Amino acid sequence: MSWSGVYSFVKRIPRGRVVTYGQVARALKLPGGARTAGRAMFACPSGRGIPWHRVIGAQGRILIREPQASLQRKLLESEGTQFAGLRVDMAAHEWKPARKKKKSGRKKRSHKR
Repeated sequence: MSWSGVYSFVKRIPRGRVVTYGQVARALKLPGGARTAGRAMFACPSGRGIPWHRVIGAQGRILIREPQASLQRKLLESEGTQFAGLRVDMAAHEWKPARKKKKSGRKKRSHKR
């Protein structure tokens, strides 16, 4: 399976902002939900500029194991992301991408007579 759509989405997350695995899954309509997003992030290739560290667990938790968990926290903190204990302050740092406008099937009427 190609994860290119997931990686393109993650590249759009601004510095100092985070999204959850579930948000990635919902935005991209991934079958399998947050777990599928997690698999994609686990397979994230290095050296391609994909900010994997900006994807976290529900309620702002870092879900990966050490030593990557410490690295993820350091990378987030270096971008100005604040933590409340072990969780990211989601109220301050959650990224909500703009939704694409749906195209209506209606044609515009001409006002010519």
